Amino acid sequence: MSESREWLIQWLRDAHAMEEQAETMLSGQLGRLESYPELSERIRAHLAETKEQARRLKSCLDGLEEGSSTLKDAGGKLTAMAQSISGVFAGDEVMKGSLASYTFEHMEIASYTILMAAAETVGEAEVARVCEQNLREEEAMAEWLKNNLPEVTETFLARADADSDSAKR
Repeated sequence: MSESREWLIQWLRDAHAMEEQAETMLSGQLGRLESYPELSERIRAHLAETKEQARRLKSCLDGLEEGSSTLKDAGGKLTAMAQSISGVFAGDEVMKGSLASYTFEHMEIASYTILMAAAETVGEAEVARVCEQNLREEEAMAEWLKNNLPEVTETFLARADADSDSAKR
């Protein structure tokens, strides 16, 4: 096996763990956003995309006769759970969660851009196609967040001025 192919497999495992982490992180946020219905709905939709992205990556790894990394997947989930729990204690949880989500989307965009280039370099056209599909979904989520963060911020601040408890969720 070439060194380039080994790197591709390693990075696919990293991306799978990243999607497992995203799933846990999004699920944690979703349960605490009842006062933000548009944000909640978009996160719910992206959670479904995230689960499908992880499934696609697993399929790529299986097609390369490799598997995901249980250790990396577990590490990603633990990190996301810790982030989710820490957010419960923040008075501005929706804002911190939005910031974390926007940042995480850009990490995913960079990851899929790298994976596409690596897959094309080693001649894995199907892997490149899957990564491009995942990339487009991540870009759409990042764009949605970018366009909606001002409104979420304004809503949070208006609620904080009226009743700080309703702003949190």
